[in-house]
Amino acid sequence: MAVQVYIVYYSMYGHVERLAEEIKKGADSVDGVEAKLWQVPETLADEVLGKMRAPPKSDVPMISPNELSEADGFVFGFPTRFGMMAAQFKAFLDATGGLWKTQQLAGKPAGIFYSTSSQGGGQETTALTAITQLVHHGMLFVPIGYTFGAGMFEMEEIKGGSPYGSGTYAGDGSRQPTKLELEQAFHQGKYIASITKKLKEAA
Repeated sequence: MAVQVYIVYYSMYGHVERLAEEIKKGADSVDGVEAKLWQVPETLADEVLGKMRAPPKSDVPMISPNELSEADGFVFGFPTRFGMMAAQFKAFLDATGGLWKTQQLAGKPAGIFYSTSSQGGGQETTALTAITQLVHHGMLFVPIGYTFGAGMFEMEEIKGGSPYGSGTYAGDGSRQPTKLELEQAFHQGKYIASITKKLKEAA
């Protein structure tokens, strides 16, 4: 049976979703791994989203908390709100109490990716504060560290991401993930999928 890696995300304007798509490609490149994209439910009313000029959601399916137990590993993605994960993703994790009580996610590897509007907007604090969610579930945080190689040391162009995980800058919303940011996302997917596979085979 294929190793299941779930890429679970919230994306309001599409930046996080674009990274998620590339992470899936990276995870799928690992033999014996099957990656699936999932969105968490929206908590804002359509009227509010309209005023925020948020585009319609894609056709990626919504996930329920209990479905997390079916995965062998995860990559969680979200935009930043004041240096922390967006409330929509936090609300989803708040609904995983049943899984926590029965320790169904304990020991499973998980990575994090994110989007911020500016360079000082929380590329590292968002990941750092999100780790608490993994800790309470007993999940194994898998950072990419500096395994992306030379791309981690790029100084000639603006690049999101950090040793905590891949990332992008949205700016006013018009900026899209760059080639280098997408390459880092692909690397993250491949890296976490490889570790997830090793852990499952060793179990």
